[in-house]
Amino acid sequence: MIEIRDLTKRYGRTTAVDRLTLTVRPGHVTGFLGPNGAGKSTTLRLLLGLHRPTSGSTLIDGQPFAARRRGLRHVGALLDAGDVHGGRSARSHLRALAASNAIGRSRVDEVLGEVGLTGVAGRRIGGFSLGMKQRLGIAAALLGDPPTLLFDEPFNGLDPAGVRWVRELFRRLAAEGRTVLVSSHLMSEMEQTAQHLVVIGRGELIADESLAEFATRSVRTQVVVRTPDPTALTVAVREVGADVGTAPDGSLTVTGLSPTALGDLAFTRGIPVHELITRSTSLEEAFMNLTADRVDYRAGEDR
Repeated sequence: MIEIRDLTKRYGRTTAVDRLTLTVRPGHVTGFLGPNGAGKSTTLRLLLGLHRPTSGSTLIDGQPFAARRRGLRHVGALLDAGDVHGGRSARSHLRALAASNAIGRSRVDEVLGEVGLTGVAGRRIGGFSLGMKQRLGIAAALLGDPPTLLFDEPFNGLDPAGVRWVRELFRRLAAEGRTVLVSSHLMSEMEQTAQHLVVIGRGELIADESLAEFATRSVRTQVVVRTPDPTALTVAVREVGADVGTAPDGSLTVTGLSPTALGDLAFTRGIPVHELITRSTSLEEAFMNLTADRVDYRAGEDR
């Protein structure tokens, strides 16, 4: 279990993490979401003792990570797939990690096989693609068979088959009772991978709930209707307290009425309806709306 309490990290005048408090529990994949610059990577580095907090604390299974003598046996992490010695082979890289944590050499071959790198284990890492480096980073995280796993943007560089494999791997690890925290800015990936979501923006907690709770709270359902008398239907919808807007193609978008209620309303008012469609916003749209005022970097804006 991961416990973060009132965690703050400042770099000069910049606050990267701001009084963040949350608990990540074992048994399910927790997606750690936020726009670029939200403080996700900083939080992971604080968890691993790579940065010192300005204030607050972090515990992994009841202890600071720095207190663990053989850290890979307790926490496995992939923060930067490119942060490896390019002149080493994949096997020698993992053997060095294993030796430093008193892990047997046989485990190296096991994790190389699990991530699909057995055939290239003797090649230098400098010649690996980003996707291969991601697989090697995951192998390193699994090396000590730890109960807690942290991954920062693990889907980058993977082909579709690799993305699917990683999703299934994370779910299996969580089902084994491990704590699995996966940082990403892509709601589309977390929708298919995580069961619980933690969302931050500008270092502050925005949401901490199950994926189902997030969907129920954040996804809006609208009804798109076409009618030859949009003015009369607009008046009728507003009279019953629902919201209505007009799309560029002339159709009406109604929020606050079910399709059945809207159809019944049009029938009782004698307003003909030619089309009635239910449309829900995606979880990605819900995430974008939730974090809209916490985004520091926007493409296409004047500077």
